[in-house]
Amino acid sequence: MSQTVEPAWEREDKYHASFLTQPDEALDFAVRNSDANELDPIAVTALQGKYLNLQARTIGAKRILELGTLGGYSAIWLARALPDDGELITCEYEPKHARVAGENIAHAGLASKVKILVGPAADSLAKMDPANKFDFAFIDADKAGNPVYLEYCKKLVRKGGVIVSSAGWVLRGVRAVADGRQIVDNTVRQGRVSDMSFQDENSKGVRKMLEDLKNSTEFEATTLQTVGEKAWDGFTYVLRV
Repeated sequence: MSQTVEPAWEREDKYHASFLTQPDEALDFAVRNSDANELDPIAVTALQGKYLNLQARTIGAKRILELGTLGGYSAIWLARALPDDGELITCEYEPKHARVAGENIAHAGLASKVKILVGPAADSLAKMDPANKFDFAFIDADKAGNPVYLEYCKKLVRKGGVIVSSAGWVLRGVRAVADGRQIVDNTVRQGRVSDMSFQDENSKGVRKMLEDLKNSTEFEATTLQTVGEKAWDGFTYVLRV
């Protein structure tokens, strides 16, 4: 399936960003440093990062959980939403990614608010104290693991808290948010999820997550398709009831 980005989609994103985002040396550094270290260019866009930031600020988040750090671009957006005594815990499987993210987060002056845990996200989640709830979670780790991460969020995110869960875009994806909510992005995947000829683990992981949401008494959810400079995808927004 093509990963084509229509010129109008990209033009529209860049036009809106020219009004709604400002030049940002720390974020530009994070992109350059990630590229220089050959990290995949799959982080959120500036508009998507600001969306996460605004969601976290809207609910007054003090503790944020992120699964999938990559180069720390989204972590910077999220950490900036925190108060002075706030905390972001971000889990990253790849040591190299964690190292680069640490450099980028420190350059942004946010090292005191961010803790990077290296290793499988499920292992890190299993060690967390469910009594110490998160207000906001952003899930952007391997997409096949989304059903597992969603289960942990039932224990770790407070009721009324936000969960943003990524289901894995082919290109950079939108992030998800939940205020008692959860947003799962990359859940359309250019139409791959509904096309049963695609049996890749990412698509199957999204399907399993959707099935779990259908049968859940704890979540209400909806999916929105999106287009933009990172092509065609979508996110699933989940409210924890």
